Amino acid sequence: MEETNRQKKVGKVLQKDIANYLQEIVRDSAHKGIIISVSEVKVTVDFAEAKVYLSIFPSDKAKPILEEVDAIKHQIKHHVAQLTRHQIRKMPELTFFIDDRQERADAITRALKGEDNPLKDN
Repeated sequence: MEETNRQKKVGKVLQKDIANYLQEIVRDSAHKGIIISVSEVKVTVDFAEAKVYLSIFPSDKAKPILEEVDAIKHQIKHHVAQLTRHQIRKMPELTFFIDDRQERADAITRALKGEDNPLKDN
C-alpha cells in the first residue's frame, strides 16, 4: 500500500528534525569524524510508529552507533516532539535501522564488474 500525502509530510518533518538532532549529538560527542544522516522515515498509517533509516559513515561504526542511538531514542523522541508539537498531535514511537542500500548497490556493481567475484578462489 502506498503512503498517503500526510504520511509523507510527517515523515519528512521527522526526518529533518531527527537528522538535525543526531548531528548535534555527534558534533558534541567523542564521535568526531562520523557522519550520520537520516535517509528515510516511514510512518505507519495510524501514525503510531516511525521507522527511521540511518546512513552511517564509516560503515564499520554503524552497529555501535545504532546501539547508542537506540539507547537514547526516548531522548530523541522527546526532543523532536517538542519541535513538532504544533505540527504532529501524537509523536510516533521511533524505531531505528541501518540503511545499507548504498553498500549493497556498490557490492552488486563490483560483482557485475568482476571486481568482487564470490566464486573466485583466493
